[in-house]
Amino acid sequence: MNGLSDVRLTMKSGELQESVGGHLYAQTGAAKPAVRRWNAFWLRLSTRRALLTLTDEQLKDVGLSREQARREAFLPFWKL
Repeated sequence: MNGLSDVRLTMKSGELQESVGGHLYAQTGAAKPAVRRWNAFWLRLSTRRALLTLTDEQLKDVGLSREQARREAFLPFWKL
């Protein structure tokens, strides 16, 4: 598995954890599907943008090059 796949898996697991109730906008009980979808989109967008703030050493730790991180960071938030 390459570094980019690892980042996507980590982001996906983070989305699952956030949907359990750790997100700022999480509602008690069953949230509407549109709210859950928006929360997942927002988390994905913010996580991808966080890649731009990582240093070269941090990117090396997760197995990404600067170009791979930039490519992932600028993907539309609705794409996995």
